[in-house]
Amino acid sequence: MLVNFYRHARGQNALREVLGPALQDVLQDRTLSIRTDPVDVYKTWINQTETQTGHKSSLPYEVSPEDALAQPEVQRRIDISIINLKNLTDRVLKAITTSLHKLPYGLRYTAKVLRDALKAKFPEAGEDELYKIVGNLVYYRYMNPAIVAPDGFDVVDRSAGSALQPEQRHILGSIARVLQHAAANKHFHGGGYHIRALNQYISQTHSRFRRFLQSVCDVPEPEDRFSMDEYSELLIVNRPVIYISVSELLNTHKLLLEHQEVLCPDPSDPLGLILKDLGPVPGLQELIGTANRCSAVAIRSEPEVCHDWLMQRRAQQDARTPEKMKRNQSLVANGNLSLEEKKRKILRSLRRLEGLGTLKPPDIENQILQMIAKDIRQQRLHRQRRGAELLKLHQTLSSLQAKSSFHSEQVDYYRHYITSCLDNLTASKSTNQKAADGKGRNKLPALSYSATRLHEKGVLLAIEDLPVTQ
Repeated sequence: MLVNFYRHARGQNALREVLGPALQDVLQDRTLSIRTDPVDVYKTWINQTETQTGHKSSLPYEVSPEDALAQPEVQRRIDISIINLKNLTDRVLKAITTSLHKLPYGLRYTAKVLRDALKAKFPEAGEDELYKIVGNLVYYRYMNPAIVAPDGFDVVDRSAGSALQPEQRHILGSIARVLQHAAANKHFHGGGYHIRALNQYISQTHSRFRRFLQSVCDVPEPEDRFSMDEYSELLIVNRPVIYISVSELLNTHKLLLEHQEVLCPDPSDPLGLILKDLGPVPGLQELIGTANRCSAVAIRSEPEVCHDWLMQRRAQQDARTPEKMKRNQSLVANGNLSLEEKKRKILRSLRRLEGLGTLKPPDIENQILQMIAKDIRQQRLHRQRRGAELLKLHQTLSSLQAKSSFHSEQVDYYRHYITSCLDNLTASKSTNQKAADGKGRNKLPALSYSATRLHEKGVLLAIEDLPVTQ
């Protein structure tokens, strides 16, 4: 089911992008021929010789592979075919290994889960055995059919009415067979030198395939890949659309029941509760009959019966809903009203809208229906607008946080600057004080004389406005 899914839509586009250019180059050379069977090469050589000369060849037409390989011309042609086959296979393998990012994520994640599950179930199995099974999924099931028949998978461009020639299909089949053996590290049987050359090439190519398969399995978990958490469903704007047939739906139900213990070991797991409500897997006819009966009941039942059934479903959903995700209490209170109470409340609301002028009689019912329909049509626009506003608010908050961080850094810088300045100022005052104290200690003691003594010594002759006796 998975491989079939990825061969259509996105998976088919991925095959076209990965394999298309390389296969298109292979198909453009119509003179190329790859024949490694000694008997076929021998008979082709004999036929060409007889056609060119117009005489019957003296060599026997029916020979064994050993006798055919004994002819130098046959060896030369096989050597050329092996070289061409290796070059073409390398070209396709390079296109595969260099386009890892173009493979669908779901296919790569399935390969990773398959490898881990096999490793857990068979711990004694080697890496070669594990990646052999992974290669069977990724290459043999997904890519190999597109290489063998690229026109059937729309991998290459073909004009209307044109078809691949038998020789072209033989070349593509030879490339696919070599890649298949290289992915599984399986050698060709035989003892001829051309078989040994191909087996040696397969062993060398297997290591490249092994690294490619390891890279295929190196993918993040879906939660990291799509940035999903428990609130993603509440924030999503465009709901995902799943196209699934009835048979695939039944198969999915069957697989969930078979692996229920692993998927939901907790009894309160929502998936376990859903599977318990669904019960065993119904048959196709039973499912169709149940759907028809439910449709008939929905059409023919009384409004009260439908209302009670809807209320029961709502109660079951509310019981399984976490507390953080439950509806507003006012909505819960409205939901608990009886059918008659809801009718009366709706009539009161209609009269209130009529009094406000929102609704105008006499066609009130159609007006309210048109308003509801308009609101439903514009829900997508409202979600987009809310999403844009939320994104803008997140950007604003991020900018404010960055600005706050910048100002905090500036405050810390200025605080350190002021602290260092104060420390330097304190150190400078201390140094000046010490210098002043040192200078004071080096000065001679001061001498003091009175004015009378200076007058007696003849230093001071007179003081203005002051008698000599004083």
